[in-house]
Amino acid sequence: MTALEAQIELLGTDQTARRVAIGDFYRLPGDTPHIETVLRPGEMITGVTLSSPPPGRQLYRKVRDRASYAFALVSVAAVVATEAGTITTARVAFGGVAPKPWRSVEAETALIGHLATMATFRAAAEAAMQHAVGRGHNDFKIELAKRTLCRTLAQAAQVG
Repeated sequence: MTALEAQIELLGTDQTARRVAIGDFYRLPGDTPHIETVLRPGEMITGVTLSSPPPGRQLYRKVRDRASYAFALVSVAAVVATEAGTITTARVAFGGVAPKPWRSVEAETALIGHLATMATFRAAAEAAMQHAVGRGHNDFKIELAKRTLCRTLAQAAQVG
């Protein structure tokens, strides 16, 4: 939903409705790590709105330890459109690599206007993870996210 720029519809206890972009819905830990979203006390989610999908092929990949575990080590959502082998539209979002779903404008910028090749996908992966910091126990996720993004982009762009 992050790659598709979803809007979250909320309803307060006083029946006041509001809409929040999914990118603003989840909070970073900061000084209040126990508060994960912008939901107010008593407020509830009543809907999710997606605008018209961007052009291109949509693909989601979830990497887990084993099939029995529900949580992703890393997940990637990608939307890629190409014309004559050149990427014209790209959206990239990650799960499992941050405290919230993470859209990578850096990866998108590295893709648009470039040929749909593995070299371009690797450059996008480097751009996406350029500021990533492991915490020892999860250092492996940085490389896993890069590889998962490359594989997902190749499949979405239908590159052999």
